[in-house]
Amino acid sequence: MVQHHTKDKGDLGVAKAHADLVSQGAVVLFPATEHAPFDLVAYTDGAFCRLQVKYRAARAGAITVHFRSVWNDRQGTHVKPTDKDTIDVVCVYCPETDECYYIKPGDYGASVTLRVAPTRNGQRRGVLDAATFRGLPVPVPPA
Repeated sequence: MVQHHTKDKGDLGVAKAHADLVSQGAVVLFPATEHAPFDLVAYTDGAFCRLQVKYRAARAGAITVHFRSVWNDRQGTHVKPTDKDTIDVVCVYCPETDECYYIKPGDYGASVTLRVAPTRNGQRRGVLDAATFRGLPVPVPPA
C-alpha cells in the first residue's frame, strides 16, 4: 500500500492539536465527514470553536501560514483562499517545536508569519512571537 506523506503529516497535526486542546481543558469534537471546512471543534467555556489544523515546518526560525488550500489534479494546480467565515481558528502544529499555535485568521490578511526563534538581526518591530499564540483564543459564547 502506498503511503501518502502529506496525509500522514495532516493526521499527525490533528492528533497533536487534539492532545493540546484536551490539555487546555477543552472537549474536542470531530466531524463525521472529511468535507467540512474545519478539522475539529473545541468546546470550552460554553462556546464552540471550529478549528482548521495545519502542519507547518519552521524555516529560518519562522512558521509561515497561508490561509488557502492547494491541490493538484489532472487539470493542474488549484489554489482556493480560506473562507474565514467557516472557521474560527487555525491551529498550526510545528514539528520542530512540537507545539501547537492558535491563530484567528480574521485578524490577518492572506498569510501570517510566527517567529519560533529570534531574528538574526535582532528586529522586534512587527515580529510575531509564536509563544504568544500557544493558547486557544477565548471563545465568545453565542448570544
